[in-house]
Amino acid sequence: MEHLKALFKKHQQNIDHFFQKIDIGSAEKVLQELIFCKGSVIFIGVGKSGIIADKLSKTMISTGTKAIFLPPANALHGDIGIVSPEDLVVILSKSGETKELLSLLPYLHQKKIKTMAWVSNKESKLYKECNLSVYLPMGEELCPFDLAPTTSTAIQLMFGDILSVALMQAKKFSVEDFAKNHPDGSLGKKMTLKVHDLMLNQEKLPLCHPEDLLSDVLPILSQKRCGCLIVAKNQKMLGIFTDGDLRRALQKNTPNLLTQSMKELMTKSCLAISGDDFAITALKKMQKEPKKWVTELPVTHEDKLVGLIRMHDIVQSGIN
Repeated sequence: MEHLKALFKKHQQNIDHFFQKIDIGSAEKVLQELIFCKGSVIFIGVGKSGIIADKLSKTMISTGTKAIFLPPANALHGDIGIVSPEDLVVILSKSGETKELLSLLPYLHQKKIKTMAWVSNKESKLYKECNLSVYLPMGEELCPFDLAPTTSTAIQLMFGDILSVALMQAKKFSVEDFAKNHPDGSLGKKMTLKVHDLMLNQEKLPLCHPEDLLSDVLPILSQKRCGCLIVAKNQKMLGIFTDGDLRRALQKNTPNLLTQSMKELMTKSCLAISGDDFAITALKKMQKEPKKWVTELPVTHEDKLVGLIRMHDIVQSGIN
């Protein structure tokens, strides 16, 4: 336990060293280059730094910046052709002396491509030979032998994430933009899925007329499996009768229950929602009363019934 606690403490100290020593002015120059890049941001790195470079490229892609990860070995064997003078190449390296990166640098410069180094060694060739370089200060790796990339990759990741968020803010990248880039994620669905995308309509609706007797419409309640019956006439919703209403009526031993009309049994003042509302809005409306959740909402348009949305279908879609 004490050994683990000491490692947490040491790592915190290593990270604190980075934040205390980082040159904000240099970081600002990096941000400006990213903002004014007309092409793509090309991330390059080898080994563990390559993994961080790959991750940062994906973060930028998802937050509104064109970016890719280009393995240096692939670049040296043809893939450098994808890089254009409008692009910005960001090279990650702790030592700044990695052979594959230094081998690639002359060819990038021949193509008049701007290069930027993120390194933890100011005396390195990479730091000196790139068009712009930023020093990522670090004391030592968390590894007891000061060998395995631990602190160095952590600060690369933090520096890149901070720049990515700063870039989002500079570009006024909104939560709606984020959702469009994550259509299958929970946030994307919350910001894109609408009620009309999930609602039941037409022959799937559990409809009945106000004059119908409960005994006549129980098969509809069972067959449609919607948990309710919508009482309507001439496309106008008049009320709703739910499974819960049926259970409560049975518990009360309501006289002549089966021969009562739906007009007598229905709940007139029921919630409804528009098909153009977001599905998350429907879910919040259903859960507004913590002790009395609504599991089905009729969908209306200009006072006409057009569908039914169920809590089950909203949750099944991935929204929660």
